[in-house]
Amino acid sequence: MVKSGSSTTLRIGIMGGTFDPIHIGHLILAEEAWQQFSLDVVLFVPAGDPPHKSGRVEARGKDRLEMVKLAVNDNDHFEYSTMELDRTGPSYTIDTLRELRKLLGESAQMYLLIGTDEARNLMTWHDPYGIQELATIAVADRPNYTFESAARRLPENLASGLVRLRTPRLDISSTDIRRRVKANLSIRYLVPRAVETYILDKCLYGNS
Repeated sequence: MVKSGSSTTLRIGIMGGTFDPIHIGHLILAEEAWQQFSLDVVLFVPAGDPPHKSGRVEARGKDRLEMVKLAVNDNDHFEYSTMELDRTGPSYTIDTLRELRKLLGESAQMYLLIGTDEARNLMTWHDPYGIQELATIAVADRPNYTFESAARRLPENLASGLVRLRTPRLDISSTDIRRRVKANLSIRYLVPRAVETYILDKCLYGNS
């Protein structure tokens, strides 16, 4: 896990999620954020008990973590953290940001990387204004939801602080990948090859 300690200001992107499984859409979004916001590192944080998906996470935490490790292994500015998997109770983003603030110090600049499908529901998150105080919320377009449509669903004082993350529009989802695995359809090029091999070797998502 990246730690503060340099005299220069650390710029870090935080990408949370169930990563059930992680796919190339996640990785492309993270890479674009690294470039657009001149980040030092993008930190992938697999959720332990995501409050919005309680009971709907299929792979165990250890398997989701291993897939994240395999996916980010060859990128020097990608890292991962187990803090949400290690923490008991619901995986609230605000708690993760507070923990990172304590670890990295007050000077670190944090960017929370999310999609428009998540941004439009920010008011249902635990302490959305607290999240905005701790991190810049960077929002990438997702199929069916534009940045503008997501912002319109939010109070002005929250929406005005969002920044746009421009990424290629790829219609890839973990839900569809799990469906394809169950149906014995190829997921090659939708996930990194090492992740594909892990899914098949471990018989995740109902594949045989």
